[in-house]
Amino acid sequence: ILKDYNLLSDLIALAIERAVAINAVLRASKVCQKVFQNLVTSDTVIKKDRSPVTVADFSAQAVVNKILYESFPNDPIVGEEESGSLRGDSGKELRNKVLSLVNTVLDTPLNDNELLETIDRGSFPGGSSGRMWTLDPIDGTMGFLRGDQYCIGLALIIDGDVHLGVLGCPNLPVDLKVPEGERGSLFIAVKGQGAFQHKFSSTEETQICLADISSPLAASFCESVVAEHSSHSDAAKIASLLGITKPPLRMDSMCKYCAVARGDADIYLRLPVSMDYEEKIWDHAAGCILIKEAGGIISDINNKPLDFSLGRTLKSNKGIVVAHSKIHGQVIDAVQQVILKK
Repeated sequence: ILKDYNLLSDLIALAIERAVAINAVLRASKVCQKVFQNLVTSDTVIKKDRSPVTVADFSAQAVVNKILYESFPNDPIVGEEESGSLRGDSGKELRNKVLSLVNTVLDTPLNDNELLETIDRGSFPGGSSGRMWTLDPIDGTMGFLRGDQYCIGLALIIDGDVHLGVLGCPNLPVDLKVPEGERGSLFIAVKGQGAFQHKFSSTEETQICLADISSPLAASFCESVVAEHSSHSDAAKIASLLGITKPPLRMDSMCKYCAVARGDADIYLRLPVSMDYEEKIWDHAAGCILIKEAGGIISDINNKPLDFSLGRTLKSNKGIVVAHSKIHGQVIDAVQQVILKK
């Protein structure tokens, strides 16, 4: 009876976290959409001016951190941003833009000092014990500027294990087969409870899963738009080894996890462009639980599980391999053949 009671308590508690995380990600997504509508122009894209992304990054982190703090004041946060460039006279213009945007979506407005304190709640170093949230306020900088794919990713990690992930994808079509159709997709996964999607315009959730695929021959890759994030040439060699002929689905950000989780593509590879690079936990935690709950396997290129207990980075892992359980082993074999030859 005690065991059943503890399980029920966990589910009730996670239901609260789930609802708060969804609210936080949706509000942060709304802020990012406002930034794009008001600050991104053809000129900023041509000049590769990333200032709108900077505004959106700070604004989204402030919104999520504030909402998390109101419900879970004792939970630390591993966030991507810190407030240094918003401080003092030199940061006043940027700070005012961020503050104005943040207060359009919060129930209780922040002042200057509260804004800075809220953003800096994301400075937790991470670790292996207790609860912590990890946040990527905008994943997919260039996707955001182009009006393509970007993602707000939030995850709850308990004792080094991801228990909850919410990913907001403001520009991702609700149905990729209808690319000109409705956009704005939210993805939610809780450990042991499955993976779900709902569109921004509704609260009705649909359970999702990876496409049921038994052979890599029928598979398609999902990979980054820009090769600086993952080696396209290595991916092409791996595809050839696996006999894959379909063209890759290329998109920015953690939206790739979402695309695979709902069956738009079958394999996601993030192949290291440098063996010294350490992936950040906020880039993968929410996607990791989504893939697992949608029926997939996620590992590094050495088939090791991703370890979120070692701080702010995946220090013990190299690269990312995502695939259906029926073909993951074959994908790993092909990845290792290509990577080990280098």
